[in-house]
Amino acid sequence: MKEELVILVNESDEQIGVMEKIEAHEKALLHRAFSVFILNENNEVMLQQRASEKYHSPLLWTNTCCSHQRVGESNVEAGRRRLQEEMGFDVSLEDVFSFIYKAPFDNGLTEHEFDHVMIGYYNDEPNINKEEVEAWKWMSIEGIKEDMENQPALYTEWFKIIFSKFYHFIVAQKK
Repeated sequence: MKEELVILVNESDEQIGVMEKIEAHEKALLHRAFSVFILNENNEVMLQQRASEKYHSPLLWTNTCCSHQRVGESNVEAGRRRLQEEMGFDVSLEDVFSFIYKAPFDNGLTEHEFDHVMIGYYNDEPNINKEEVEAWKWMSIEGIKEDMENQPALYTEWFKIIFSKFYHFIVAQKK
């Protein structure tokens, strides 16, 4: 398996180094990441269920895709690359907001990320990469909120945090 590096950042999102992904998660060091939300014309979000072979959070539901930027790659370039790799399509993305979060996992790893949240629009079916994604579905924003309240164990830890921020962003956009 190819070593994957993440970009270590300070709280102003300024690069301070690079580190192997697993080591950064073991040490809970702040690093740059992104989360993509794809919406359709009905204002539904495309969710993905993580593949069963993922090293953490297998078979849990989460946003359309997320990952880490590579050195020299813009947020939007990274989001579009990963969207193609995981979901099999490419659309324009808009970088809408960012924030820092920390989410520990049962396996000893911790996500401590300066997360850039992006939105794109798409109405067709994805062509999922089965090594990354088990399944996908469209869900209304209110439906996700309600399901997460009733069945939180079905969702990734980071999605619970990010969705709350995303929900407030979407509600503010409607006003």
